[in-house]
Amino acid sequence: MSPSLLKPSGSSPRTYILLMGRNRRNQEPLTAYDIAKKRVEEKKQFYRHLSSYVVMSAFFYMINYLSSPGQWWFYWPMLGWGVGLAFHYVNIFGIPGLIEEMSPEWEEKQIQAELRRLEKKGMDISKPAPREEKPLELKELEKRKKESWDDNELV
Repeated sequence: MSPSLLKPSGSSPRTYILLMGRNRRNQEPLTAYDIAKKRVEEKKQFYRHLSSYVVMSAFFYMINYLSSPGQWWFYWPMLGWGVGLAFHYVNIFGIPGLIEEMSPEWEEKQIQAELRRLEKKGMDISKPAPREEKPLELKELEKRKKESWDDNELV
């Protein structure tokens, strides 16, 4: 089955890359079910990561409150962990609002909009004929004989 047949409309570029992947064990192309299962597993891992972040935030807060209530330090490890969690989120779900902008469908829509705009200005929007490519004229390089010694070294 062709990867383009599996590609859902409006999907992220990451999903498209997954669709072009192969099963590592037997090198067969991935099915839609395999891709869906992989995405669900990735989302499940993210939610586990998020829940452990929330639990550990509360745990660090309680340790901080009970051990040194005047000096707040619990947010420093949570800040670092939060950055990692944010990267995990972007890796799984993408940047909100940016997914549509990176899809091939969005690109095609933008091309059509630009063509309509140019047509309103009176420009000819017919596709140009393919250009003939002229072969490059390159000189043949001469192979230099590389000697493995230096004449100054000979006795």
